[in-house]
Amino acid sequence: MTGQILIVDDEPAIRRLVRGAIERAGYSVSEAQTAAEALIEAHREGCELVLLDLGLPDRDGLELVTLLRAIDRAVIVLTARDATAEKVAALDLGADDYVVKPFDTEELLARIRAALRRRNSIGNISAPLVIGRVTIDLTARRVSRDGEDVRLTRKEYAVLAELARHPDRVLTHAALLRAVWGDAHVDDVEYLRVTMRGLRVKLEDDPAAPSMFRNEPGVGYRLVA
Repeated sequence: MTGQILIVDDEPAIRRLVRGAIERAGYSVSEAQTAAEALIEAHREGCELVLLDLGLPDRDGLELVTLLRAIDRAVIVLTARDATAEKVAALDLGADDYVVKPFDTEELLARIRAALRRRNSIGNISAPLVIGRVTIDLTARRVSRDGEDVRLTRKEYAVLAELARHPDRVLTHAALLRAVWGDAHVDDVEYLRVTMRGLRVKLEDDPAAPSMFRNEPGVGYRLVA
C-alpha cells in the first residue's frame, strides 16, 4: 500500500481499534487526538486520507473538513453523530464519505479503498467507467449496456455524468440539483427522484433493487463502481 492514513479521534480505544484494522490491511497509519495535532499531521508528506471524528475537544470537526480538503487530503468522517443534517453538512463541505459509529471494520476498509481509488483516478476521467454491464464514456458522451447504446434524456445524462465524475462518493441532493438544474432548484428534490428512477429503469439489472445507484436516505446518491 502507498500513502498514509491519519486517524483523528480523541478516544484512545477507537484509535486503537481503527489502527489495528487498517494496519492489518497493509496501510501505514498516524494518529491525532485534537484538531491542532490533526492539522500538523495532515500537512506531513505522504498523508493521503484522514479518518475524522467530528467531536474533537478543541475544534468542531466540520471546520476541519474544509481545511483538509484545501490541502488535498481525502476525508472520511467517522463519528457517532448520525443526524442527517450533519451528514449533509460534512459531504457538502467536501468530505468523501461518512461512516457512523459503531461501524463494521470491513465496511470501513471498503470505504477507504474506494476513497483512495477515487483520489488516485482524478485527472483520468477520459477512461470509460465500466460497472458490470454498463459502460459510461464521458469523453464520447456515450452510455452503453451490453455494448448497445442507451438513450438518456439530457437531465438523465447530466446526473449520471456528475455521479460518474465522483464514483463511490455520496453526492448530496443539493450538490446534484445545483450542478444539473442550477441554484434556483436546490430544494426541488422531486426533480432528482424522477430522474434517478429513469436511470435505474434504463441501466440497472433490477430497478426495484438497485445496485449501481445507491440512495442515502435524506442525504443523496452514490454511484457504486
